Amino acid sequence: MTTIPAALAARLVTDPDVKATYAVDESVGAVPPGDFEVVRARDLADVVEVMRHAHETRTPVVPQGARSSLTGGSVALEGGIVLNVEALDVVSEVDPLEGLAVAGPGVINADLKAAVAEQGLFYPPDPASSAFCTIGGNVATNAGGLCCVKYGVTADYVRGLQVVLPGGEVIRTGHRTAKGVAGLDLTGLFVGSEGTLGVVTEVVAKVVPAPDPALTVLGTFDSLEDASAAIAALRRERHVPSLVELMDRASIAAVQALADYGYPGDCEAALIVQSDRPGHTAEDVALYADILEKAGATEVAVADDVQEADLLLAGRRALSPALEAKGPRFLEDVCVPVGRLTDLIRAGQAISARRGVEITMSGHAGDGNLHPSIFFDADDPASRENAEEAFGEMVATALEFGGTITGEHGVGSLKARWLAQELGERELERQRAVKALFDPHGIMNPGRVYWS
Repeated sequence: MTTIPAALAARLVTDPDVKATYAVDESVGAVPPGDFEVVRARDLADVVEVMRHAHETRTPVVPQGARSSLTGGSVALEGGIVLNVEALDVVSEVDPLEGLAVAGPGVINADLKAAVAEQGLFYPPDPASSAFCTIGGNVATNAGGLCCVKYGVTADYVRGLQVVLPGGEVIRTGHRTAKGVAGLDLTGLFVGSEGTLGVVTEVVAKVVPAPDPALTVLGTFDSLEDASAAIAALRRERHVPSLVELMDRASIAAVQALADYGYPGDCEAALIVQSDRPGHTAEDVALYADILEKAGATEVAVADDVQEADLLLAGRRALSPALEAKGPRFLEDVCVPVGRLTDLIRAGQAISARRGVEITMSGHAGDGNLHPSIFFDADDPASRENAEEAFGEMVATALEFGGTITGEHGVGSLKARWLAQELGERELERQRAVKALFDPHGIMNPGRVYWS
């Protein structure tokens, strides 16, 4: 039976129904275990006390934020403690001169963006879940988003961290200065570690001057090869777009079933491209439109103002609710070299036809990161098994094409079985050894990432 120190009694979630909501995340098949506790930390001292107690009693700890993980990275473990840090949600500092902001792990991504925008600054990482995902979760998974093609991922915007290790020791990594090369890059080690090394309690984030409001160009294609040529041409541009998104025919059909967003019913792909370059957005989208046309786009629409830009992006923003409306699915996250992107789509279509399972292929074309959705009937075990096998084929295909099993969602528990395929057993053992330096008793999110 899991026990919690008396000092944390006020932080425990005792209502069974509420407790159950903290036991799962957004991953497919997540279910609460029978014996676990939930501690909602209110400050650093609470986190330290949990980590001290867990280390002494060898109790598993699952660090948790908004529970938006799609890979099972924040699901409660039997006999473990869910350590929720959503209440550490203060942006304590914004420094325009140094180009940084200091935020607690419970700060919502969109709230950090809003806080720095008040001073003419911009925090670029932009997951699709920006309105509800937390900065701590973004750091844990090295989250990306729609604008990675220009701005990069979370790791590019983390200068330093405060982390509580098993046993309760509080450490700081990185630096607040623009430069800093003293010692090993422990910040880089913790970013993307998915709660397997310690608990992040503060983030020193890099921020940049705010760009202009983005303008959008939308192009539709009758051929995936033409869309691929357009993506390649956009990647070679001196002034790279701030967004390059792709939807395949199945994704477009799902969006159009939700509402009429103006997509032709028979096109093979749509590309949505944006520029936010200060003083040059109109010039850039005109150039991007020309690139799409020369590559073979059958229809091209260019926004003249921010309102039109939002309308042209509306179909892409509707994709997630449109796919959710279709029913249960595995939401994949694989990344391949940009030149193999349409090969991956073709492979997904072949898997779909061979297995008789519906698969939509959409995602961040500018950096080769697609999010295939693989649908199944939740009431039919055979249907789910078929979808799981298709899921595995998509991962294997991404690796075959020189890609990775996850571009931004993380490994969690759902993809842990494939990590050795990508890294190799010897590299996996080295990473387990590094984990053991920080977590000698293996209490931090066991069974996630380093699956065995």
